[in-house]
This record gives sequence, C-alpha cells and structure tokens, in this order.
Amino acid sequence: MKKLVILLTLLSLLVVSACSNSDSTGKEAAPKKEDKEPETITYQSETGPIEVPANPERVVVLSTFAGNVLALDVNIVGVDSWSKMNPRFEEKLKNAEEVSEDSLEKIIELDPDLIIGLSTTKNIDKLNEIAPTVTFTYGKLDYLTQHLEIGKLVNKKSVAQAWIDDFKKRSLQAGEEIKAKIGEDATVSVIENFDKQLYVFGDNWARGTEILYQEMKLAMPEKVKELALDAGFYALSLEILPEVAGDYLIFSKDSDQDNSFQETETYKNIPAVKNNHVFEVNAKEFYFNDPISLEFQLEFFKKSFLGNE
Repeated sequence: MKKLVILLTLLSLLVVSACSNSDSTGKEAAPKKEDKEPETITYQSETGPIEVPANPERVVVLSTFAGNVLALDVNIVGVDSWSKMNPRFEEKLKNAEEVSEDSLEKIIELDPDLIIGLSTTKNIDKLNEIAPTVTFTYGKLDYLTQHLEIGKLVNKKSVAQAWIDDFKKRSLQAGEEIKAKIGEDATVSVIENFDKQLYVFGDNWARGTEILYQEMKLAMPEKVKELALDAGFYALSLEILPEVAGDYLIFSKDSDQDNSFQETETYKNIPAVKNNHVFEVNAKEFYFNDPISLEFQLEFFKKSFLGNE
C-alpha cells in the first residue's frame, strides 16, 4: 500500500512538471511584439514645441531652406520661386510646384505633411491648419547651426551633423591651400549687382561668404569690415567700389541685370580687375548657404584660386 502511494505521488509530480514545461515553452515560442516607430516627434521651434511627422514625405518650403531639406533627402512638393530658379536645385525640384505664402489653395492641393518658412511668413495660422508649420528667423542662427536645426526638424540630426563636421574639415584644408598660394594677407571681396545697385558682403550673407571668411579664414579688406561686417551687406556706389575691392574679387553676377558698370574705367582700373583676379559666378547659384549650394561654392573656389579641375 505504501509503495502504491509513493508511486502515485511521483506520477502526479511528473504530470505537474510536464504541464509547467509546456506552459513555459508556449510562452517562449509566442511571437514577441515589435515596438512601432513613432509617427510624430516633438520639435522645439522658436515659437514653442510643435508636433511634426517623424518621417515627413511631402514638405512645402516657402523660403530659403529648400537646399537644406533636399540635402537631407526629404521630398519637397512645393517651393518658393527663388529656390525654384536655382540651377543647383533644378533636377531635385523638377516635380515640385512653385508656391508662396499667399497661394493657400495650391498648398492645400499639394497635401503637405510639413511646411517650413521664415518668421516673417504671412498666413501662419492658415498654414498651420493645412499642416504643421515651422518658421525660422533668418540670420538668428549661424548657417551650420541652421542646417542642424533643419536636421532635427525632419528627424535626421545625425546626418546633418556628419555633413557639417566633414564640410568644416574640407573647407579649412582648402583655405590653407589657397592661402599658401595667394599669400596669408591677400584680401578677398564679394560683390553683387542687383537692380542697378552694387553690394558688398560681410561674412554671413551667403554668396560664398561663409566659406571664404568663416571656414577658409581668408582676409577681408578693412573697408568691407567697416561697412558690411555687422550688417551683412552694404549698398555702395561705383565710386566706392575700388575702396572695398580686395586683391581678389568674387562677382556674384546675374546676366539678367544691367552689368554695364564693368565697362567703366573706374571698374577696369581696380587692381584685382587689371591682375585678372576677378572670379565671376552665376548669382542664382550663389544666393543660398545650404549644403548643396555650399558644396558647389567650395568646388568653385578651389578651382578658381588653385586651378583645380
């Protein structure tokens, strides 16, 4: 009898153990639920936190920042007129519609999931009803920090930072090579003619100025520092042009403008002109300071100053 009780007890324990193992095995074999990627992120904008798509696919850019968005491989469906006419953006924007802050119906038709503009953009409230709208104050951030902010906005901060680090390194190296060729003290000026008005630029107004002065550390003429460094640009008369012209002159030239000043004796007698130290570039390709424009500008300067093909 005693043996029978022991035998039954052992059998019971085996059954319980088997059931336990079966439950355990069943739990381990159950498929594990994968964590879904968030559909939105919170971006800390100038005007406060705003919920935006984690992976925007249909972006409208109303001013200035198209090149930043394109460089991060984000699709643009609507863009401002200045960006649309930039030859550097032509291929990437061939399917994008030209829009403005006033073309609300067209923007609605484009069905954007994100809108980017300037702090001066009109109709912000109405745009926000169409899609999350983020604005930036032009010049509030330096040009590289601005790109990093665009990277944060479209959830590609690490991509933006990697490009910034690499670009700074390459620009500095190019600057050292250029100074070794033209001299440490050689000065460079950047000018433009728009609507029959000449301008000279400081170190933060696109047109290659950020590369030349901030990254390459090339010298700016004292007169340019006096007139344009703080404001970013200065409108000047033809008579003043020789005073701001450096040893080298970068002319951001728009062929649609009246550039007859180049035929005057005042211009022809500028030392940089007489020494063939004037480098002309298409102004439409030099208006911006986004990665696409900056890469083009960097290569232009290397070729112009160093003769690199």
